[in-house]
Amino acid sequence: MTKRLFTAALLAGAAIIAIGPLAGDARADGKVLRYGMATKDVGRLDPHITATTPDKALLQMIFSGLVRFKPGTISPELIEPDLAEKWTSSADGKTWTFNLRRGVQCHDGNELTSADVVYSLKRAADTKTSQFASDYKDFEKVEAVDPYTVKISLKNPIPSLLGMVANLHGGNIVCMKAAEAAGENFKLKPIGTGPFMFQEYKPQQSVTLVANPKYFRGAPKLERIEYRFIESDASRDLAFAAGELDLVYGKQDETWVERTKKVKGAVVAVIEPAELSTIYLNTKNEILKDIRVRKAIAHAIDRKAMVALKGASTAREAKSIVPIGYLGFAADVPLLPYDPEKSKALLKEAGHPNGFTMKVIHTNLSGMLPTMQAWQAMLKKVGINLEIDVVEHATFHAQIRKDLSPIVHYAAARFPVADIYLTQFFHSRSIVNTPTAVTNFTHCDQADAEIDAARVEPDVAKAKALWRTAQIKLMENVCAVPSHEQLQVFGYKDNLVLGYDLKGSLSLGPMITEQTHFK
Repeated sequence: MTKRLFTAALLAGAAIIAIGPLAGDARADGKVLRYGMATKDVGRLDPHITATTPDKALLQMIFSGLVRFKPGTISPELIEPDLAEKWTSSADGKTWTFNLRRGVQCHDGNELTSADVVYSLKRAADTKTSQFASDYKDFEKVEAVDPYTVKISLKNPIPSLLGMVANLHGGNIVCMKAAEAAGENFKLKPIGTGPFMFQEYKPQQSVTLVANPKYFRGAPKLERIEYRFIESDASRDLAFAAGELDLVYGKQDETWVERTKKVKGAVVAVIEPAELSTIYLNTKNEILKDIRVRKAIAHAIDRKAMVALKGASTAREAKSIVPIGYLGFAADVPLLPYDPEKSKALLKEAGHPNGFTMKVIHTNLSGMLPTMQAWQAMLKKVGINLEIDVVEHATFHAQIRKDLSPIVHYAAARFPVADIYLTQFFHSRSIVNTPTAVTNFTHCDQADAEIDAARVEPDVAKAKALWRTAQIKLMENVCAVPSHEQLQVFGYKDNLVLGYDLKGSLSLGPMITEQTHFK
């Protein structure tokens, strides 16, 4: 072992040992990508039931959609064919027909046909098998016209229809026979049609993917991907610096960016989409149901301080409960200003002159926990004491969806149309711990009418006006407190060629394609 590796091992302790083979195990052929992700373990490798960053970054290598975002971009205008060669829509926007590529092979050897697509989209729309079912409520029928033609009939036109059949969340197409045969085990043995195939899962260590030689765009240039779970930031950074990782999940702060740029042979990518970090308040909670308390929380949060903490190169102030740049984002919603004295006065008026204590659940994910701790310090200054129960990331997602935390910190990026964000986080259909649950932790429903009306409004200007009204209503009710937006940060070695210009990725990780290779 070299002096450098020996020093790294000593510094990182047991955590560095857990990442698997070291750099000296003959990677000279340049065919193996070693990817370090900030997580203790994988969650669920079923694209229809997971929305966590570590899972999504992995799943984009395994699955395909009918269409896909052009690699390196997140623009709806750059959506391109994927499993579908072409598509058409009726004049009223209520009927869409997709013509599939012929000869596409599932990883289990079966040819993908329209039956798989119909099965997948029905599965994505079923609350028993999907976290995204409410997104598909306006799907009236999905039919196999013939083995290579799929027709989607809508109750109403949907402005973001292509985003719902793209390679993200419910739009990922699973292979029917494999999913039915695996049952519950599918979440740990995924079968798709993407450039890489699942090979092995080692709990709390790694997932190994191998090249799909029959991938419809051509066999990948890489032979294998080792997707390693390295929860410790220090261990991940040391492994990257020591040459034991080729691609690494970074911290969303300026210090990490500047430090990593100094690593020999390192490239730092700061990319879209920005994840909107928001404090979601359960308006049915005994204390939080008083709007004065919710306003007190809002006045206690210093958005400028949060951007300063994270760094201007990776963060920006939130302007609404919909991320900046999304179609339908409104910049003039009534955000309450930072005013700790006003916060204290509101608490006193609400019957909490000495503040109050509240227990909340939070993830141990390194990119999120410091944010919650910063908010905790801000709230403590006005008398609100948050007792944080820190849990593993997958556990956090499970518990907040059971409505077990009255205050939820969620950092999210979605298909960049306000409809998706507002529906998932603020529509009554999406209230957690209900049959149609998604991620409405607030229990708010004040903007249901506007959200529903905008979704079927063919006039974009009118839809934008409805989305603006929805945002204003929800902010006036202080359903949530938007804090700041953080861009995605990754480091990779300069001998890694992604095969495209990396500007963004909705899977929140650089897309690894059949063109990705080492120089």
